[in-house]
Amino acid sequence: MSKFDLTIHHTSLIVSDTQQSLTFYRDILGMQPTERPPLPFPGAWLQIGEQQIHLLELDNPDPTSGRPTHGGRDRHVALHCRSVNALRDELEKAGMSFTMSISGRKALFCRDRDGNALEFIERPS
Repeated sequence: MSKFDLTIHHTSLIVSDTQQSLTFYRDILGMQPTERPPLPFPGAWLQIGEQQIHLLELDNPDPTSGRPTHGGRDRHVALHCRSVNALRDELEKAGMSFTMSISGRKALFCRDRDGNALEFIERPS
């Protein structure tokens, strides 16, 4: 436990089109939209367990090209999942590219339409 009992509440990702990003985060990954405060820019708050991912529709200050193919060699958000194989099948059906973990763990990496890297680690049973 940390000195101040810290836990992660949310992580924010910059996206160029909230509705198109929801196709991935909500429809493919199954994240549930939750209440979002009135802010002066579009976006969506997504609940995953006790944590959230906030999609912020803003101009992206980061380059979206020239990033490593394998998201594990870039800034990324790591999430647990029930089955890496089932997620891989969904990503393949959606035509999304991904890479498997090079460490031998049951994990895969992919990027959303805006280049944000995500790691999915199979939860031990």
